[in-house]
Amino acid sequence: MAFKRIVKDKAFWKSVVGMGIAFAIIYHFISMLFEYGGFQFSKFFEAKLGDGNWVQFVLGTILASLVYGFIISYGQFSSKIKKEERDR
Repeated sequence: MAFKRIVKDKAFWKSVVGMGIAFAIIYHFISMLFEYGGFQFSKFFEAKLGDGNWVQFVLGTILASLVYGFIISYGQFSSKIKKEERDR
């Protein structure tokens, strides 16, 4: 089964983490631009991490990043496997 084959691959999980980190960085930069009209790091992090909201911010970012990374990486690895099977 392709799912088990993909999930057991170490390269898949490296890709998940890499995509997740890239997603988190890009998402927060874009979010900052829309909310504050520019790169205002102090205001952004004060709003996101202040008043005890840091746990929700960090856990939400990690979860969203891993879900995004998993979906994108799974699609890439799945298409790679299909191409390999088609070329045989």
